Amino acid sequence: MPMLEEEVLRYTGLIEAEMRRISLWQSEPLKPDQLQFSQAFAMDTMAFSQWLQFVFLPRAHEAAEANRLPRSSSVAAQAVREFDGVAEAGPLLSLLADFDSLFD
Repeated sequence: MPMLEEEVLRYTGLIEAEMRRISLWQSEPLKPDQLQFSQAFAMDTMAFSQWLQFVFLPRAHEAAEANRLPRSSSVAAQAVREFDGVAEAGPLLSLLADFDSLFD
């Protein structure tokens, strides 16, 4: 597996672990209609943390496994907006910024 794909897989694991550590990980699955979103980051059907867990992380993992990664990522910019004022989100924001920097 190429190095970038390995790093993406490593970061998806680190991001999940951090979300669990700060209690942003949801144990129950989404309702099916929540996956029928039309806005960026699924803002019309779920919270940003849910989007990270149920959309971003699985898609990033699948893309790395299939060797079909995107050319860029800017998830950290949205995370900064969403988690503004949430002190415990600092390490998560750093991980997401590091993830984005993999594609620079």
